[in-house]
Amino acid sequence: MKSDFLIAVTQLASERGLPKEEVVGAVEAALVSAYKRDAFAAGYNITVRLDPNHGEVKVFVLMDVVEEVIDSRREMGLEESRKHNGTAALGDTIEVEATFRMSGRIAAQTAKQVVLQRLREAEREQLLAEYAHRVGDILGGRVERMEPYGLVVSLGRAEALLPKEETVPTERYRSSQTLQFFLREISRTTRGPELILSRSHPDLVKRLFEREVPEISSGVVEINGVAREAGFRTKIAVSSRQEGVDPVGSCVGLRGIRIQNIVTELQGEKVDVIQWDEDPAVLIANALSPAQVLNVEFHVDDGSASVYVPERHLSLAIGREGQNVRLAAKLTGWRIDILGPVEMPVVDDEIETEGINGLGEQTLAEAAILDDHTENGQKDLSGSLEEAIVQLVDEDTPSSGVSAEEAVLAEEDIADFGGQVAEAEPEGLSVDDERLWIVPAATGPSVLRFAEDIMPARERSPDRGRKGGRSKSRKVKKG
Repeated sequence: MKSDFLIAVTQLASERGLPKEEVVGAVEAALVSAYKRDAFAAGYNITVRLDPNHGEVKVFVLMDVVEEVIDSRREMGLEESRKHNGTAALGDTIEVEATFRMSGRIAAQTAKQVVLQRLREAEREQLLAEYAHRVGDILGGRVERMEPYGLVVSLGRAEALLPKEETVPTERYRSSQTLQFFLREISRTTRGPELILSRSHPDLVKRLFEREVPEISSGVVEINGVAREAGFRTKIAVSSRQEGVDPVGSCVGLRGIRIQNIVTELQGEKVDVIQWDEDPAVLIANALSPAQVLNVEFHVDDGSASVYVPERHLSLAIGREGQNVRLAAKLTGWRIDILGPVEMPVVDDEIETEGINGLGEQTLAEAAILDDHTENGQKDLSGSLEEAIVQLVDEDTPSSGVSAEEAVLAEEDIADFGGQVAEAEPEGLSVDDERLWIVPAATGPSVLRFAEDIMPARERSPDRGRKGGRSKSRKVKKG
């Protein structure tokens, strides 16, 4: 039958979440402190053995085996020590069972305080052992209360601290709110180990992706870099280790369900997933998305890169208050300077207009030819047609099928076409010209016509228009 002491020890261990050995050790240390409070035990080196099954307490005095005894409370001769322990030798420490009486309210109060203190120390050590290997991971917690120095978060068995500098400025916290936190570190204080959490750390986004995307947790997709401005925007670069796997599509998920879960946990923070590339130029172009990049020039001396973008994409590449280019610089490791297309050097005397007006690349020779064709308008058109006809007549190719007479007629038609175009050109009119205000005369007398005159005549059936034996036909008087 279990003793009452064993039941109490088991219950205390269950409430504190500690093993029974830790609780029994705390009680033994408390009994040692209580016995030392007794005047009869003063000066003795005491230890206590507790039997949890029966609740029996045994007190032992530790004695050092010496040749000459100076302090009889801590030392014992060799011959006398062998009476208690037959194998005792000089320099050993033996246990001698003793009987001490513990009495008084002060001794009992001391034992209680020691038990509580030892139990708290055991809890702290167990807490440290439980969370030491979880530093750098995300933990689910509930906001307990708000303090001037930060938020106190309950992690279940332990309480953690979210300092003000680790909060996100755009997030609003309330009591009993459940969130995911990044365990940044465990600091040792006089009150024991303290868990420090974070909501603004870039690795929080990384851990959320590892939890939401199975390809990342399995190692098929790798996260190569994260740049974050907490509460506003995050850029994350991913690559695939397996051919045929789209890393960006894996992170976004079907209809964006995976990325949406992460954005919801971050309370609306924008997340850009880009493709990682070993080429720094391609990586910078991807990092500046959605802006279009025309060219990238690297300056290895100062670690900077000049990026040329179209005129209409300048503000898009820079971002609000420089946020987009700042995050791209953090992600790529290069200091990025955004420049317009006007500052871009011209290569091989070509005018690069792609991305600016949508006309593509156009050489100077092509531009000159286009100007020559469009300078004189009608004259160039007629001249080109005349030259084509003369060329067809001179060559007299059988495939064309154009005779000399047909060529002459075509030339006359061209002359007539030029005259018609010249005649169709209106003369310049001013407001003072009276011809502008003349109302043209009517071409003929106006006639009022009815619909029955326009529509073809139809034969009316004898029963049509009758309802209840009465006709509702209407006569129309002509003229």
